[in-house]
Amino acid sequence: MAAKKKNLPAQDTEVPLDPQQEAMVRKLKRMAVFSSILMIGGFLAIFAVIGYRLSNPVSAPQAAPIPAITNALPKGSRVISTAVSDGRIVVTIEREGRTEVRVFDLSTLQLRGTLRLEPQ
Repeated sequence: MAAKKKNLPAQDTEVPLDPQQEAMVRKLKRMAVFSSILMIGGFLAIFAVIGYRLSNPVSAPQAAPIPAITNALPKGSRVISTAVSDGRIVVTIEREGRTEVRVFDLSTLQLRGTLRLEPQ
């Protein structure tokens, strides 16, 4: 009957490392620990910011009230379109077959300019 080989534990079959290899293993372990601590610190910082923002909500800025100002359009004119941009409101109107663009200041609603487009 042939002798059966014993399964030796892994530690018995390991070859001892030379001093240079042991130094490299220690260095890799330190790097892994440093990386783990850095990652955990990053997660803690993220959770701290989330918790802070949940406990101290920032209120939305209040919109300024729009004053009740009436700007009369010429008789017989019709508003075609409006647009708001860069603190201005642009109103395009049609009047007597001509197109007119009026630019108003958004905060004061004062007329800032008029562009008349006439057919040739």
